[in-house]
Amino acid sequence: MDTVVQSKTKHPKGLWVLFGTEMWERFNFYGMRAILTLFMVNALRLGESNASIIYGGFLALCYLTPLLGGFIADKFLGNRYCILLGGTLMAVGQFLLFYSATIFDTGLETSKIAFWLGLLVIIFGNGFFKPNISSMVGSLYPAQEKSKLDSAFTIFYMGINIGALLSQYFVPIIADVVVDGQRDIFVFKWGYLAAGIAMVLGTLIFLFLKDKYVVDPEGKPIGGLPSKSRNKEEEGEKAKFSSASLGITVGLFVVLFFVFRYLHVNEVFFSKFEIGSLVKGIIYPIIYASGISLAILILLDKALTKIEIQRILVIYIVSFFIIFFWAAFEQAGSSLTFIADNQTDRTFLFGWKMPASMVQIFNGLFVVILAVPFSLLWDKLRAKGKEPVSPLKQAMGLALIALSYFIIAYNVKDLGNSGLLAIKWLVLLYFIQTCGELCLSPIGLSLVGKLSPKRFASLLYGVFFISNAAGYALAGTLGSILPATGDKFIASEKQGIDLQAVLDKKYDVSGKELFILAQYDLAKIDKEKLDKTGIKLNEAIEKNNKTINKIKKADKKAEVKPEQLTYLSEPELSKLKSDNIITVEYNRFAGFTIHNLFEFFMVFVVLCGIAAVILALISPILKKMMHGVK
Repeated sequence: MDTVVQSKTKHPKGLWVLFGTEMWERFNFYGMRAILTLFMVNALRLGESNASIIYGGFLALCYLTPLLGGFIADKFLGNRYCILLGGTLMAVGQFLLFYSATIFDTGLETSKIAFWLGLLVIIFGNGFFKPNISSMVGSLYPAQEKSKLDSAFTIFYMGINIGALLSQYFVPIIADVVVDGQRDIFVFKWGYLAAGIAMVLGTLIFLFLKDKYVVDPEGKPIGGLPSKSRNKEEEGEKAKFSSASLGITVGLFVVLFFVFRYLHVNEVFFSKFEIGSLVKGIIYPIIYASGISLAILILLDKALTKIEIQRILVIYIVSFFIIFFWAAFEQAGSSLTFIADNQTDRTFLFGWKMPASMVQIFNGLFVVILAVPFSLLWDKLRAKGKEPVSPLKQAMGLALIALSYFIIAYNVKDLGNSGLLAIKWLVLLYFIQTCGELCLSPIGLSLVGKLSPKRFASLLYGVFFISNAAGYALAGTLGSILPATGDKFIASEKQGIDLQAVLDKKYDVSGKELFILAQYDLAKIDKEKLDKTGIKLNEAIEKNNKTINKIKKADKKAEVKPEQLTYLSEPELSKLKSDNIITVEYNRFAGFTIHNLFEFFMVFVVLCGIAAVILALISPILKKMMHGVK
């Protein structure tokens, strides 16, 4: 009798198989993510602006491809094969990044090719893996035990948090090493290797244990090949659109693509092939245009009732405002990591200096600590009839993230070019942002599910996911306007150049000095003008990069002196200046010049603050438009 009762109260062993698989997958993803931008800047020498743009595009695509992976699983391969395929692809991608980080000092171009290929493989691997493993959890339980699903998903998501926390601690320890103020750029490879091994381990756990444990209550395998009869039944529940509606949508997508392309790279056609321009001019416009086009397509259905239209509009409004939250929140892997690296005193407990890439760990820690208290808070407010409606919760999340950046802005205001931000302020920022995340993040998918007409559920989830992807894309754009931090002024000073005087146009910089600033990613290069001159500037910079890497490999503490670099001829250097091919200027956003870190952080305060106020004010209207859905 006791044995029977015990078996009924326990979770199925399949849950722990999925737990372990997901834990190691998250170790793989967050470990790679922790060092991604630092590797791009310090080893591949892509520059902070390009690194932020690429990082935003990478995350955006990682949020889009699960739509494709879920579709392929439902129609063709099933959950099991997609998980194995996704895990294998992600492991291969990590090993390509490992290869890139191994050869960059001797073959930079080959290293970059391996890097791009690795990211692409990881994007598609994530698309196959991410939507399929979580969808299998519910199938482990019989109908009479569905009450266990809340605790089951709590356990499952704990696997996500544990994997993320472990990776954000151990990967920086082995792959983000700074000795006597000098970064060891040759250890990034160990982080990617650890991430790849973790993914192999997670995939093997699933491969060998799925048949025995990942089964339904009757012992039948879960997530096999999709049933044709089931697909026919589901087909009747899906939306169908007229040829005219589809034609309008395709036309709108094309127009919007080129509009967003022009807004991002100031051209309609294709003449700029620098990596940052490619990401901004192709990936970002696809994301923005597809979100708007899909949203319009749904509204073109004439069978929609007035109540359905209003509920769908609530989803659109919520999806729009969520873009600003993720754009601010996802600075963690780009601009906030650069600031932690270059202008923060990271001395933590007992005098230990925390690696810059590890500072992100506080978000995961606070999620683990605060998730249950926040859940209890909402339950208590609900019991009293005082729980805020979902849009108001989202407004609270936006307000909190605006507050976090206001506090940081205030504390960097007087740092100047050489002052260091105390790490406690970044810890506080992550604490406040985590509170904002717990106000906003859990409600999104739930709200879409409650408000969507059944035949449009999949498409409206698509709109919501695309809005998240748009937030990551905007995060890349905003991260790219980060102004020069203290390390840039120190680096230019070592080369005998006063960067502040150059930025303020108080010093007439020479062509040779402009070349040096471009070499260290302290100046902007007009690729279009450069191509017309025939000057081999990029080749000279790449040659110097090899020299710098060789010097650093021989002596990690060595300082590269100006006379150790190879320069262009005097006429070529003069032309670089006279034709404004290389320029040194402040970044701009929406017509405003960003002079310093204070103004940079205030961009997020203004964007998220205004969004929070507007959403809070219209929340009563949205509540009415939800027609009783809570």
